[in-house]
Amino acid sequence: MKGTYPKNRTLVRALAALAWFGLLLQLFLTVQSNMRNGHGALWGIVLYLGYFTILTNLLVCLALTLPLAAPSTAGGQFFARSDVNAWVATSIAFVGLAYHLLLRNLWSPQGLSLLADTLLHYVTPAAFLLYWWFTFPKGALRWSYPFIWGLYPTVYLVYALIRGAIIGSYPYGFIDAKAIGYERTLINGVGLLAVFWVLGLILVALGRLQRRAAA
Repeated sequence: MKGTYPKNRTLVRALAALAWFGLLLQLFLTVQSNMRNGHGALWGIVLYLGYFTILTNLLVCLALTLPLAAPSTAGGQFFARSDVNAWVATSIAFVGLAYHLLLRNLWSPQGLSLLADTLLHYVTPAAFLLYWWFTFPKGALRWSYPFIWGLYPTVYLVYALIRGAIIGSYPYGFIDAKAIGYERTLINGVGLLAVFWVLGLILVALGRLQRRAAA
């Protein structure tokens, strides 16, 4: 799909700065916590990079930053595409929904942790969805796209399982193969993938409705 470059670049820069701030704040807090507990900064970074939330917020940061900072590069052109931004929008919407339904009651962050938590799971997802909705043409989105986008959470699950088997630590309880076994982990993974597909199909449907309304 043809790339789209935002007209209001000041607003996009502000959104990118907000998204990067949340991501880097959580990195700082994770590293600081692990150093305080005697595990070291490197272990903190390893743990940080294991979360779907972090990797997806990083995708958001790249989608907001590269088309502005490096529009002529392969990365800039890739993240300027409408279908790519629809994929990122689906992924970050999934982050917000899964966190709200499955994880928010498992801990009670305070102070800077609460700020990072809110930015990563609520503010950035909502801001990017609005950015996608008002910036990109959606009429060419196909019903098959969400199933292609589903390769991302599928690859992530494989990554998390291999990584967990090596280091003995899993980012989420519902994919903790050591605690709940591989069968339950795979069942949970398939269920979450189905939710991801449904979210993607909803965004495609809304995009098509937007095109019809504008016609």
